[in-house]
Formats: sequence, structure tokens, C-alpha cells
Amino acid sequence: MTSKQRAYLKGLAMNIDPILQIGKSSLTPEFTKSVDEALEARELIKIHVLQNCLDDSREMAQILAERTGSQVVQVIGRKIILYREGKKDKKKIILPKA
Repeated sequence: MTSKQRAYLKGLAMNIDPILQIGKSSLTPEFTKSVDEALEARELIKIHVLQNCLDDSREMAQILAERTGSQVVQVIGRKIILYREGKKDKKKIILPKA
């Protein structure tokens, strides 16, 4: 992903609300499945890490990206933004050219 594409996705993510929250149970297989399903439906999602979660947000973002085949767009404080390109016939977000 180029910096231009990342900047474009950051701009889109500013207007969306977090749809998932990571709590004290951290990254369970069920949570990872929820993230995978959300990425399938939306392509770009924002996740909020609650204060009772003691894990590092950046590490969790990398682990989630690996498990779901997505890319970390940005981690700001306790917010994680992930992107995964949709299937060819279901693309919702069109990234600018590199």
C-alpha cells in the first residue's frame, strides 16, 4: 500500500465509528472471526481498544492483520484501523493509483 492510498483510507476512516471493541479477554478466536466478517462486509473498519485491555494496541493490530489477511492503515492511541480489499465483484472502496 502506498502512502497516498494510506492517506486516502485515513481520510475515509475519520468519518466512521468503531464497530468492534477489544476488552480484557483480548484477541480470542471469536473476536478474530468477527473482524474477518466485518472486513468482508465493509473493507475498512475501526476498532476501539478498551482501557481494561492491557495489551499493546500496535501489537494487536499487527496480529489481527496477519490473522485476517488485512493491512493496518493506522493506530492512534486506542483506535485501530484495518483495510482489506473486497472481492472483485463486491469492491466498495476504490483506492487511488500508486
